[in-house]
Amino acid sequence: MSPLPERIQELVSFQNSAKIQIKTLGQFSVWRNDTKIESKEWGRDKTVQLLQYLISNRQRNAQHKEKIMDNLWEDWNDRDFKVALHGINKVLEPDRASRTEPIYIVRQGVSYQLDLEKIWIDAKALEEYIIIGNEFYGTDNEISKIAYKLAIDLYKGVYLPNRIYEDWSSEEREKTQMLVLGAYITLAEILVNDNPIESIRLAQNALSIDPTWEDAYRIQMRAYLIKGNRPQAIKTYTKCETILDKEYGIEPLPETKELLKAIEEIG
Repeated sequence: MSPLPERIQELVSFQNSAKIQIKTLGQFSVWRNDTKIESKEWGRDKTVQLLQYLISNRQRNAQHKEKIMDNLWEDWNDRDFKVALHGINKVLEPDRASRTEPIYIVRQGVSYQLDLEKIWIDAKALEEYIIIGNEFYGTDNEISKIAYKLAIDLYKGVYLPNRIYEDWSSEEREKTQMLVLGAYITLAEILVNDNPIESIRLAQNALSIDPTWEDAYRIQMRAYLIKGNRPQAIKTYTKCETILDKEYGIEPLPETKELLKAIEEIG
């Protein structure tokens, strides 16, 4: 096996050593020094909303507080922001000395952003592992497998499930879903010849996220064929055809139909 890239080692090390760890996938929780912060410590929900907004917009430049408040709350005043920001800083740094600058939220005038070098975030780590997996795919699939598996292990469900109706969280949610679907399918493709059963499982996990993800059906069809189970491969196509017709009123792609034809001609 190829030695792990330094970037993977750094990501794993950072997850293990970061004093603040934030989990956004499947549920929202914040850990300080390996201790989960209980809901009562946050006080007002606006405090949590502000932190979640900063997480969702972490890859942008520092944002002006008025823009942040306009995106978060219909009716707001300056006090709302000050109280929410103070609440975050108090929770993340309960022992911070007075009159000293917070270390986790960086202020530039009246603009704010998270210091991503000090905070571990599961959605960010997932994306970084997938980037590594994609980079090595085709040239060193052993590294790709490790990176994709590390990403998949982080995925516990939808991004910020308690904010699914908030516009400011939708972009990150959609991006994370696309990333993990791609990781499931690409890993399944890598494994299909040597471990078709695992490929079927990975593809099924993708379908549990998006039942219309056609790549997943093709992977399963190929895997069942490798296992010698032609009837199940054909049944998988039929399921794909039914789902696509029900959801979108469309037929499977030509490559899916061609795969079915090849399967039917065997034997």
